[in-house]
Amino acid sequence: MGGVSIWHWIVVGVIVMLLFGRGKVSELMGDVAKGIKSFKKGMAEDETPPAAQQPADPKVIDHTAQTANPQPAKAETKA
Repeated sequence: MGGVSIWHWIVVGVIVMLLFGRGKVSELMGDVAKGIKSFKKGMAEDETPPAAQQPADPKVIDHTAQTANPQPAKAETKA
């Protein structure tokens, strides 16, 4: 007495389906799922530590430096 059984929930479910229709309930559940996904994504972005970001100034590589084994210049000889 006074308890809510499975049959009560089935009757409530049938009444809700009759009032709102099956399409409206599925749209509502889709919106709830999108909200949960966006909430989880937001929580995951907040947990990213700021130290994991790359520094603003990348290493500069000097491409003008000479190689370790430069070719010797050939001397011109006049005979």
